[in-house]
Amino acid sequence: MSSERRHLVLVNPTAGGGRVGQVLSQVERALQERRIAHRLVRTTSVEHGRREALHAAAGAEIPVVVGGDGLIGKVGGALAGGDVPLGVIPAGRGNDFARVVGIPTDIPLAADLLAAGTTRTIDVGEVNGRRFLCIASCGFDSDANRIANEARLVPGNVVYLYAALRALAGWRPACFEILLDGKRHEFVGYSIAAANSKSYGGGMFVAPDAELDDGKLDVVWTRQTSKLHFLANLPKVFKGRHVRNDEVTVLRGSEVEIRADRDFAVYADGDHLASLPATVRVLPRALKVIAPTPGP
Repeated sequence: MSSERRHLVLVNPTAGGGRVGQVLSQVERALQERRIAHRLVRTTSVEHGRREALHAAAGAEIPVVVGGDGLIGKVGGALAGGDVPLGVIPAGRGNDFARVVGIPTDIPLAADLLAAGTTRTIDVGEVNGRRFLCIASCGFDSDANRIANEARLVPGNVVYLYAALRALAGWRPACFEILLDGKRHEFVGYSIAAANSKSYGGGMFVAPDAELDDGKLDVVWTRQTSKLHFLANLPKVFKGRHVRNDEVTVLRGSEVEIRADRDFAVYADGDHLASLPATVRVLPRALKVIAPTPGP
């Protein structure tokens, strides 16, 4: 594929706290060594990257995102429903999409995947008509995401722990109403996540059993418990063990409507995509991704 198809390499120069600017020469070298035909575009915004990707796909180029989950999600959402696959060289702070689909953060190894051109087909999520690849969530997560996005000087995955602690300090419980595939649920608590994938927040496996190609969302919510208990159990999320706790509920469905007793932003792939009330649904097997073939 590398000798037959041309690639559009979309670079988000602000991803990873500016890390992309430091690794761009490595990306170029890795692509050249593997004779991967390409042209490079530095994005000025997520929307700019989305437009460039659509233009490239119309010309049979393969869009390759060098950046984080925000740009990957936007470009992947734009390509959904088409035949052109998405390529990824992860270079963000969290890299949750790459973590779940098995794309290495090591640049030469990620370039090897591009050269091989092996693809798999995955589901795409949609919240109020705006597409995402990983997890849409709100409530406590709304506050934590906002704090993380504002903390430009906090390095790497530390930013997500920092944001969770800051959000917890000022948190007060909310009342949520959910309609999951027509069945109503209500609870008082922290947050709700509609998960197309397993992980968010730099390796927090909030939906450890979610699959990217099962045509379903794993809907995870956390009911009210003390802040001390919530904090003590936070490390469990990195292993997905929190779902065993009594205050955590996990159900599976194709569409979920979410309301709350106060305004919350809905974040997905690290970005603010919508506000409540929100309807989240799944688009089954809508996107091709250059990634390892999943095991049995």
